[in-house]
Amino acid sequence: MRRRHVLGIAAATVTSPLIAGVTAAPAAAADPVLGPNTFVFDPSMSAASIQSRLDAVFAEQESNQFGPQRYALLFKPGTYDVNANVGFHTSIAGLGRNPDDVTLNGVTVDAGWFGGNATQNFWRSVENLAIAPPPGFNRWAVSQAAPMRRVHVRGDLNLAPSGYGWASGGYIADSLIDRVAQPYSQQQWLTRDSRIGGWLNGVWNMVFSGVAGAPAASFPNPPYTVLPTSPVTREKPYLHIDGSGQYQVFLPALRRNSQGTTWASGPTPGTSLPLSSFHVATPGVGAATLNAALAAGKHLLFTPGIYHLNQTLNVTRAGTVVLGIGYASLIPDNGITAMTVSDVDGVRLAGLLFDAGTVRSPVLLQVGPSGAGASHAADPTTVQDVYFRIGGPGPGAATTSLVVNSRDVIIDHIWAWRADHGAGVGWTTNPADTGVIVNGADVIAYGLFVEHYQKYQVIWNGQRGRTVFFQNEMPYDPPNQAAWRTGANGYAAYKVADGVTAHQAWGVGSYCYFNVDPSIVADRGFEAPNTAGVEFRNLLAVSLGGNGTIRHVINDTGGPAQGTATVPAYLASYGGGTAPGPQKLARTGWTATASATAGADVPGNMLDGTGTRWSSGTPMANGQWIVVDMKAAHNLRQITMDSGGYGGDYARGYQVYLSTDGTNWGNPVATGSGTGALVTVGFPARAARYVRVVQTGAASSWWSIVEFDGYV
Repeated sequence: MRRRHVLGIAAATVTSPLIAGVTAAPAAAADPVLGPNTFVFDPSMSAASIQSRLDAVFAEQESNQFGPQRYALLFKPGTYDVNANVGFHTSIAGLGRNPDDVTLNGVTVDAGWFGGNATQNFWRSVENLAIAPPPGFNRWAVSQAAPMRRVHVRGDLNLAPSGYGWASGGYIADSLIDRVAQPYSQQQWLTRDSRIGGWLNGVWNMVFSGVAGAPAASFPNPPYTVLPTSPVTREKPYLHIDGSGQYQVFLPALRRNSQGTTWASGPTPGTSLPLSSFHVATPGVGAATLNAALAAGKHLLFTPGIYHLNQTLNVTRAGTVVLGIGYASLIPDNGITAMTVSDVDGVRLAGLLFDAGTVRSPVLLQVGPSGAGASHAADPTTVQDVYFRIGGPGPGAATTSLVVNSRDVIIDHIWAWRADHGAGVGWTTNPADTGVIVNGADVIAYGLFVEHYQKYQVIWNGQRGRTVFFQNEMPYDPPNQAAWRTGANGYAAYKVADGVTAHQAWGVGSYCYFNVDPSIVADRGFEAPNTAGVEFRNLLAVSLGGNGTIRHVINDTGGPAQGTATVPAYLASYGGGTAPGPQKLARTGWTATASATAGADVPGNMLDGTGTRWSSGTPMANGQWIVVDMKAAHNLRQITMDSGGYGGDYARGYQVYLSTDGTNWGNPVATGSGTGALVTVGFPARAARYVRVVQTGAASSWWSIVEFDGYV
């Protein structure tokens, strides 16, 4: 069903400034209101002329992954005998009030340009229309940053490329699929607040939130995570035409505990804003002009194109809408933060692509100032279909892509991506520490896609956070283990801060593919406090082709994910205070040495389980030490030193060091003082073969250990 034609129509033509040498019939003229890269079609135009324009855009964009071209292809209410193949940085949308106001034969994404592999089918979208596919199914074989919103598919929906090659999507919201959604080779997918006629299969991680017709919950075989309702949602703003032919931007209303589409029983509830209340930005506009419009109370509509910013865009008024169409891209040129939002109610950010500039920015998008604390539960800020890119078109740098300081923010489908391919890609060429940092309380994220950052991918510091679906790949390109570690080996993909007492996550996965040094290990995919209010459901970790290892799924539980078979390590649940405690290691073959020994009280006695002891033979003093060789590396998180019947011989003070080679010890992982015969020392889990304990106290009694044990 793919069409790829280059047109050559001689008469009465209007040429897009971004399609060199390609002309089209008057039907395809760029819209004078919505910028030079937006084309608006109506039913009075011939199907042939519309198809010509669609094919011309696709011919340019099919493999144009990192080019500067951007397009929005919009359809006024009516029925169109056309099929739109959708390439990079292209949005297809209906301009009706409801999806069934516009009908097309097909809106198709396949992967012929990439040998049948759909894993790079990024940055494209379809919204607010119906598809009546003549063959009975519509193909939408996409990966990240390619949402389907407010779409009625009158048939089956095939989410795989035509050869059933790899695919790494994806996201559907507020949509109706009359028949069966068919993922086939899709690795993971989130479907939210929709109705489906059925769901065919799952590969690794399929999540359904508020979906009527969702399959029964089952994990991991098949890997279905099902939330009957979505806790709090508000659909993305969208452009439409009113009865008098004027453009409006519709703002859907907030919903709680929702299921199914917003338009099942009539028009979507909400309000409309006339386009006159927006500053309509076209490529070339300056940041000062945009800030002046915001200060004057205008909303912003970014039409397709590239926007270079020499000053931060400051959104300061409650209820401001900043909407992009056609993958409008914002680039901070001089190391600034591209956009900030004040701690106000009801801001809506949607349809924007933040491209990092060559000078390192501290943050690309900041929602709320540091320390923001006002409640916005009644009218939250939303961040929807907002994407971040570090490298790809060329070198870029940003320490953090998205920082959320305000409370009650709804994150609804983002992709934060440090490029693993394209131009300007390398460990020191496109540096980026962290994708998302959430400091605000009561923030919820649906469809959190965060990939390849050089430290933690996500850091969640706020209380009562919730995530529904998380997909991650760790960075491909750490040059070696020493370059990628924080105490433990590597960085967890998703870290809930130690002080958080309430957090929930459903359907979350992290993958590794360390293609520079496949020996690299990440000690854990997820890291979170083990406390009653912190709960994870349906987790997985995957080593892609055996290129690296994720030792545990979360903390020290689950896993490992390793080996060439690319089989996930699954964990159905973790948290709520129910995780298993430290597990004692068998001491077979272990040996010990010490700074001093009293006669037959040799160091090996502390490992033999017979009640004999090691003893220092002299009063306890600062600097005495023992070293235990466990003969193999373990992900150690606790040791115990038991002086047994020699109850007064416990360490009055200690420092604990860990090492993988017995030579390089680094800083102590724990310090403290004993208070009785059994001294228990816990610390963050870390791979180690050797344990060194140094006495830092003093006493007249000897230092004795009857049993020494290690725990994972």
